[in-house]
Amino acid sequence: MLTRKQKELLLLIRDRLAADGVPPSFDEMKIALGLKSKSGIHRLITGLEERGFIKRLPHRARALEIIRIPEGAEAKPASRKNRAGTSREIPHDAVLPDMAAIAAAQSISLPLYGRIAAGTPIEALRDPHGSVDIPLGLLATSRGRTDIAGHYALEVSGDSMIEAGILDGDRVIIRACDTAENGAIVVALVDEQEATLKYLKREGTQIALEPANKNYETRRLPAARIKVQGKLVGLLRNY
Repeated sequence: MLTRKQKELLLLIRDRLAADGVPPSFDEMKIALGLKSKSGIHRLITGLEERGFIKRLPHRARALEIIRIPEGAEAKPASRKNRAGTSREIPHDAVLPDMAAIAAAQSISLPLYGRIAAGTPIEALRDPHGSVDIPLGLLATSRGRTDIAGHYALEVSGDSMIEAGILDGDRVIIRACDTAENGAIVVALVDEQEATLKYLKREGTQIALEPANKNYETRRLPAARIKVQGKLVGLLRNY
């Protein structure tokens, strides 16, 4: 028996897979379900996985596969809004894409620049520790173009971002840039010495580096002391 929120999330994932071929992002899930934090989405997804309704696919961020739908939900067509704000119906018998096949599609190799940890300058990570193969889809833009320039991988050290689904030992895909929007997960360099992976929040003349773990405190520093080194665009995990 699913809770109302679990069912809402399951149908949301189903509809987006049928319409776009990829599930919604955690931010989109959070907004659609009216939740205040993404930790609630993680709990809902874990519950759906434990009950055998969805399956998380390895080696690709946002890779979810629908295993089954609750009885009675199959016959009800889903409706979603397009960019123009109008609704279009998705047939209940729409064939879901084979996400395993998508994950195994053409891949590229990115340099792996070691572990990102407090006290390690980002420049020290520029000596490649090998490479990592990732699906091209992780770098696709909203218009379907693929841009591999300026992308690299880092291995995560620590648990300060676990509520964002980023665990110790994960490999994150970073797009090099020197600015990012509020709420983005970035590689930030503090005082030219310390690199960290955190949420970026601008607060007047200060920048807050916000963890995704209630056991860690948010750091607020003058903007001049922080340089954005890159933005998180994907994640890989080995099981």
